[in-house]
Amino acid sequence: MFNRKRSLRPVAAIASIGMVAGCGYFSGSGSDDQGPIVVGTTSAPSTLDPAASWDGSWELFRNIYQTLLAYPSGATTPEPDAAKSCAFTDTTNRAYRCELRAGLTFSNGDKLDAQAVKHSFDRIREINAPSGPAGLLGSLDHVQALGDREVVFRLNKADATFPFVLATPAMSLVDPKGYPADALRKDSGVIGSGPYKLQDYQEGKSARLVRNERYKGFADRRNGEVTIRYFQDSAPMVKALRDKKIDVTYRGLAADDIVALGRKDAANKGLQLVEGAGTDINYLVFNPKDPWAAKRAVRRAVAQVVDRTALAHTIYKDTVEPLYSMVPQGLTGHTTPYFDTFGDPDPAKAKRILTGAGIDEPVPLTLWYTTDRYGSETALEFKELKRQLEDSGLFTVTLKSRPWKTYVVGYQKGEYPVFGRGWFPDFPDADNFIAPFVGEQNALGTPYPSKEITATLLPRSRQESDRGQVVKDFEQAQRVLVDDARLLPLWQGKAYVAASEDISGGERALDPSTIMMMWELSRKTSW
Repeated sequence: MFNRKRSLRPVAAIASIGMVAGCGYFSGSGSDDQGPIVVGTTSAPSTLDPAASWDGSWELFRNIYQTLLAYPSGATTPEPDAAKSCAFTDTTNRAYRCELRAGLTFSNGDKLDAQAVKHSFDRIREINAPSGPAGLLGSLDHVQALGDREVVFRLNKADATFPFVLATPAMSLVDPKGYPADALRKDSGVIGSGPYKLQDYQEGKSARLVRNERYKGFADRRNGEVTIRYFQDSAPMVKALRDKKIDVTYRGLAADDIVALGRKDAANKGLQLVEGAGTDINYLVFNPKDPWAAKRAVRRAVAQVVDRTALAHTIYKDTVEPLYSMVPQGLTGHTTPYFDTFGDPDPAKAKRILTGAGIDEPVPLTLWYTTDRYGSETALEFKELKRQLEDSGLFTVTLKSRPWKTYVVGYQKGEYPVFGRGWFPDFPDADNFIAPFVGEQNALGTPYPSKEITATLLPRSRQESDRGQVVKDFEQAQRVLVDDARLLPLWQGKAYVAASEDISGGERALDPSTIMMMWELSRKTSW
């Protein structure tokens, strides 16, 4: 496992507001006398099949499926969940063995054994869904099931990050009887082995989670039932919180709403706001199939004009931080190569970049964004980007948008010249902010060949279990990304959980990828 030099992702409560005098955090008893805990989010799943998802669907998966490894509260390195133990068995980081817990079953009583684990991994690669996580398994050669409880992952190259991959919800274990080896499951049913069962699901509206009494793992469930409600925007979600129709919000709070919730006034009586460090990032992608976005000078000129500080302050009210690297602050290997290269926004420098490439006329660009994935400010953010680019006199910008489900299809088909994406990390390591975006098959649906990164820097860094020793490789990878300017980082988020004052657990409920572990939430029973 990793020899971490520091905690990469503290999730600590640093602010509580609107609390009744004399009140504090108390452990709940898990009682459901007042009904299920209701959680609001703007991040609805795009699918219920793990083999099809490399996106925010993981937020639901973490609670209804089980992985071999996961993150107990406060952990920054993966620990056994469905597994009893896991470890590399060789000195080259190419053979990884897991022993399963005894007596594991799926929620329907079917046996969860080594063959089921092998099936779960084999189908991800066999199906190879365009929006699926097969790209995370690039180092996997094959899976061996040895008896009922032993699984060995044979890797085709050294990969010290493999335990982190196993801990992602993408590697959720599924029942071979309900999930075909060569096709995605089409219905809304789920057969998992996680802390909860999906009792009822209404796409885009709600998910009802009830305790899975067959679950065997580390999760200590502090409640008996959770209902997740999916909202399109922050405002109705916050209204539902204030109206006591939901108990918690954890994804998609707009900046104005976060600022408002932070005030100690009558509107926030009975509410609390928990803030933690975040590792999610927001960035632009340039599609090389587009005649203008394919030009390196155009991409670098955009990078020279964009004002991240204005985005963070004006649009996001300082609830996010400007980002000058694809690797966020707080992770080993973070640097600021975009600032080091371009400095402050400067249209005159951008003009020189364009004229040096023989481009004298304003460059026409179409920027795409999704309307219902990354929060209510997204439209305002892209209007601000349009203003910045057009005010430079160097660009004419058209804005277009789609809901997430159709937006994903569009960028996978290469339809968008320039498009916005957010990234909630698969695992807390610099590798996961570089590897998913390069190579012929990546999380963007847009091939990005970069031989220096994929053939040299990443393979070399994955031979080193002590991640503090790979800083130079990641610094060089970031310099390559800046030189190409195919990806333009904009900002890094913070983690906010707003909740009713009678809810405990918000301060410990986010894992290192800021996915909420619903089992940590409870109602306070002592005042």
